[in-house]
Amino acid sequence: MRSFASDNNSGVHPLVMEALNRANIDHALGYGDDKWTEEAVAKIKEIFTPNCVPLFVFNGTGSNVVALQLMTRPYHSIFCAETAHIYVDECGSPVKMTGCQIRPIVTPDGKLTPELMQPYLHGFGDQHHSQPRALYISQCTELGTIYTPEELKRLTDFAHLNGMYVHMDGARIANACAALNLSLKELTVDCGVDILSFGGTKNGLMMGECVIVFNKDLQSEARFVRKQSAQLASKMRYLSCQFTAYLTDDLWQKNAKHANAMAAKLYNELKKLPEVTFTQKAESNQLFLTMSRPIIDRMLESYFFYFWNEDNNEIRLVTSFDTTEEDVDEFIRLLRSLIVY
Repeated sequence: MRSFASDNNSGVHPLVMEALNRANIDHALGYGDDKWTEEAVAKIKEIFTPNCVPLFVFNGTGSNVVALQLMTRPYHSIFCAETAHIYVDECGSPVKMTGCQIRPIVTPDGKLTPELMQPYLHGFGDQHHSQPRALYISQCTELGTIYTPEELKRLTDFAHLNGMYVHMDGARIANACAALNLSLKELTVDCGVDILSFGGTKNGLMMGECVIVFNKDLQSEARFVRKQSAQLASKMRYLSCQFTAYLTDDLWQKNAKHANAMAAKLYNELKKLPEVTFTQKAESNQLFLTMSRPIIDRMLESYFFYFWNEDNNEIRLVTSFDTTEEDVDEFIRLLRSLIVY
């Protein structure tokens, strides 16, 4: 079944599957003491910075809670957009694992700014108040929008000036880099990000993420926090080998560019239809739009996708590295047949 529900629904890229098969030979030491993990670590350091500490984990929620635990103590507070994954979609896991208060901030487009954050930064040094310590941002955001390097630098400078660390959830960072034509380093290290959750599952990997700790002050306890968070894989080669394939010959970028291009094609076709109204800018591989409910219901008979705001008939469509032009054409063809002018 083909759908536009989520890039989590796509398959595994053949080159990643080949890497998994190559790693599935003979025995290897566990917990990262293997040649595949060493190779992946070296590749990540080459791409980002030699001074980082990469930690492979099982999934996105795991990477987020490991990163946030490194930054905080239970009396701290974590700031994020109201639409943030850690606030909406992780079943309270960040709160349970860190003990911290999460302070969501309303944004029009999923992006935080110093101006939006400023009213919430108070109570420093007051023992009666949770102390601001971590800023969580998503790149791309949950609304498909993208932070520019200039916007990121303003945010990280503001956070650091106020004694806070910055955690970037990069579940779709490849799509942001592809859209801006920037390297992974230019959109993370060079922008002052302290920890990155580097995702690939939405862009051709089978499973796993990598917590990349850039800030040296946060590196010494990282491995202990990963273990205590139940995110240390015994057969780690199956996680790490995927990242070597992902970062070789810019596979990550090629996949993301294709997904973005398919979203742009879908957007260009949809905007021709008077029934469709877009609710967010089309900047990555996610589209947010409204249509009449009867048409949505008919489309759901043939395609699965998610409501974003069911009360407003707002839906989300997501393209993947393996979305084809034919997939887009067939979706538009069916939609056109349902619209009566």
